Amino acid sequence: MKFATTINKPCSRGAQSPRLSGTPAERRGYSGCGGFTLAELLAALMFMAIVVPVAVEALRIAGLAGEVAARKSVAARVAERALNESLVTGNWNQSQQSGTVKEDGVEYRWTLRSDRWPQDEMQLLTTEVRFNAQDKEQSVKLSTLVDSQ
Repeated sequence: MKFATTINKPCSRGAQSPRLSGTPAERRGYSGCGGFTLAELLAALMFMAIVVPVAVEALRIAGLAGEVAARKSVAARVAERALNESLVTGNWNQSQQSGTVKEDGVEYRWTLRSDRWPQDEMQLLTTEVRFNAQDKEQSVKLSTLVDSQ
């Protein structure tokens, strides 16, 4: 069995002027030498110096948005629980009610308010849940209509 061998030619940069002789690829500067020029390396490093901090900041913001979304989800569940409990027990028409629920180390403060619905003989029950996320106070409101009869 016979094998063909290939011998790589040495890089011909500097040996002769590539503009005057050689193949069209060699005349354009591709003389078979691998690697990057210093300018290409510096451009790549500058690109990375711009892109990496932007990507890290984007990940940080996404994490904070995820934290707020998760806490709003818990707050909505707390509001629904408080609203359903007041409807089942029938004490929704008493004065303003409030309470605190602690989940995963975060306090969720809820208040239940009953207002008159202007169109019909109904009451508008609104539960507002307040909590802290990202050093700001956030809130979630959940409302429903109840027949006052």
